[in-house]
Amino acid sequence: MRVSSLMKRLGLKLSLNDPRWGSDKKDDNKPQANEGKKPGEGPPDMEQLWRDFNQRLNSFFGQKNRPPGNNNGGDNGGPAGGGRPDFAGVRATAGAIGVVVALIWLASGSFIVQEGQTGVVYTFGKVSHTTGSGFNWRWPYPFQTDETVKVSQMRMVEIGYRGNIKNKQARESLMLTDDENIIDIQFAVQFKLKDPVAWLMNNRDEEDTVRQVAETSIREIVGKNKMDFVLYEGRDKVAFETQQLMQQILDRYASGVLISNVTLQAVQPPEQVQGAFDDAVKAGQDRERQKNEGQAYANDVIPKAHGYASRLMQEAEAYRSMVTENATGNASRFKQVLTEYQKAPGVTRDRMYLETMQQIYSSASKVMVDAKSGSNLLYLPLDKLIAQAAATDASAAASRAAAQAAAAAPPSSATLPADIIPSVEVSRQRDSRSREALRDRESR
Repeated sequence: MRVSSLMKRLGLKLSLNDPRWGSDKKDDNKPQANEGKKPGEGPPDMEQLWRDFNQRLNSFFGQKNRPPGNNNGGDNGGPAGGGRPDFAGVRATAGAIGVVVALIWLASGSFIVQEGQTGVVYTFGKVSHTTGSGFNWRWPYPFQTDETVKVSQMRMVEIGYRGNIKNKQARESLMLTDDENIIDIQFAVQFKLKDPVAWLMNNRDEEDTVRQVAETSIREIVGKNKMDFVLYEGRDKVAFETQQLMQQILDRYASGVLISNVTLQAVQPPEQVQGAFDDAVKAGQDRERQKNEGQAYANDVIPKAHGYASRLMQEAEAYRSMVTENATGNASRFKQVLTEYQKAPGVTRDRMYLETMQQIYSSASKVMVDAKSGSNLLYLPLDKLIAQAAATDASAAASRAAAQAAAAAPPSSATLPADIIPSVEVSRQRDSRSREALRDRESR
């Protein structure tokens, strides 16, 4: 409404059908503007429109229309013909313009904060408060200003490379380890903001600050570890310790940064010594493989040797017990025979003689024939002779098999010594024959 009234005061017309658009219909003092034109034919003259506008504006501010050629105070802006300015209209127009300007100035203090962002409002350059997402308003410039910060966005800085790990930054990536070796590391740091005010006010170059802190932290961690540890089994530990140290430094600086993750992109020796390092790594792998094979062989042989030694000890213990028991039995038997001999020496001697002969004849392979009986019928124990021959052959085969096994076995064989076995067998046979002879005498 105020705009339309202002236009009415200025005498402006916006009708496109008016052939004299923007000029006064009663002004016929300038026929050259519309000379040769009929109503509705062609657009109006722009120069004439501009002159008409200037006249209307001068009339609005208190000047009356003057006929052309009258220069008495006309061109210099003074009043002509004794006209007086319309001060009420001027005040109303100035007030309307001031209200519009004030509304526009107040509207310039509105701003919108997107989701995931935080608005920071400054009052005369000092942070006064923060705003959440949505429509917000502050006092317009120069009293207050605003700035939006993305707090939920995951940010990332790259150390040792830019964009691609092939695009290396040797000044950042080359580091010295504890064993005085040089290592090439490219890694990325992901972080987000936990305090937007601290992020804006306590940092001059925010991302460069994070990059420098990351480089300082990883150089300290790598300098405390050896090269092989950083290259292989210690990569995760190096990344974790770097993240912890970065967070401590940034918290000390009050930078408002929260480190989310540290990712090692490439960890390798420098390109100049890569071939020699690969050869050294291959030699180390061969050494470990041979050590593992030797350990596997030892794990297979040592338990067997322990078991074999234990078996030998048990067999020796059994042999010792057997010899001891046999000796004890023989001594006891001898004492019993001595007691009987002291009671009847003749009978005991005959008995001992008969037992001895019985043992001798039972092991002989000859047949004894009683020629005094005068009988032509001879009894030959063929079944016993065949059984005795078979037993002899079996014992010979067993002795040969034992000899072959002893030859194939290692020196520390579990078999009994060859000079002990015959004596043991003889003692066993002698004991059995003595017992049989003693039973025969008792039966008589």
